[in-house]
Amino acid sequence: MKLGTLKAGGRDGTLVVASRDLSHAVVVPEIAPTLQVVLDNWDALAPRLEQVSERLNAGKVSDAFPLDPDDFAAPLPRAYQWLDGSAYLPHVERVRKARGAEMPPSFQHDPLMYQGCSDAFIGPRDPVLAVDEAHGIDFESEVTVVTDDVPMGVTPEVAAQHIKLVMLVNDVSLRNLIPAELAKNFGFLQSKPASAFSPVAVTPDELGDAWRDAKLHLPLVTHLNGELFGNPECGVDMQFDFGQLLAHAARTRFLAAGTILGSGTIANQDESRGSSCLAEKRMLEIIKDGEAKTPFMSFGDRVRIEMFDAAGVSIFGAIDQEVRRYQA
Repeated sequence: MKLGTLKAGGRDGTLVVASRDLSHAVVVPEIAPTLQVVLDNWDALAPRLEQVSERLNAGKVSDAFPLDPDDFAAPLPRAYQWLDGSAYLPHVERVRKARGAEMPPSFQHDPLMYQGCSDAFIGPRDPVLAVDEAHGIDFESEVTVVTDDVPMGVTPEVAAQHIKLVMLVNDVSLRNLIPAELAKNFGFLQSKPASAFSPVAVTPDELGDAWRDAKLHLPLVTHLNGELFGNPECGVDMQFDFGQLLAHAARTRFLAAGTILGSGTIANQDESRGSSCLAEKRMLEIIKDGEAKTPFMSFGDRVRIEMFDAAGVSIFGAIDQEVRRYQA
């Protein structure tokens, strides 16, 4: 099934069940007001929502209404936890190589991960607001999963069973602020503003054979200003699957229901598939030509991130955002 959140209804929005083709939806106040309530009570509420989904896709819901992507907030407008890994080592290798650094052997078995801000995500059609173009505005096209309660010390195999939903994310980065922040050896803060998520989150069974081994095996398609930027395969070159990433995060703590965990920027060894962020394309240019030629995003630029099934149907809906100057 596919679940989304309308902006109407307060800070946490209003839960809807969306049709498979994303043309219609229905509110379900008799089941749950928000997606977080569903995740808190997944075993009890998910079967009821699945029944609604089946009836909606069969055209048997009389109060279904047409969907407008502009009405969507992020599926979880705010979450208890947002973690982002870096599971695609081609991306890590290129970024480090461009600055003359070797990738430590530990990266092969010890995932990179940071904890980002989760108090206010933005919707799939909301603008990316930035203070200054000089900050190096970049998109990062990724896959994310959402969990129910994950025990501490869980194994990767068991952790994968706690994945209840899958989404896409634009993990916005301000690249020119990152070096100074990392030099403090205390992580990201100002360089990681609010992320944007796909219109809907889908259950793994909705993905069919594309979801296996705790990975999503489909290309993630990114367009920049209407031109194809990249379509790398998400199931290729992913060093750590989502079960392994979750187990890493839960090694010494519990993960609350509603935890969102990202894959990191999708990247393949096959450079012909393009990139999923501007930083990687710039690094490839530095490696090849000695200098970066592709600029970071400017006000007015637009990025579109989407994934399609074998029939060419959009699975999650599109993240489609324009970069705008923030006016205080």
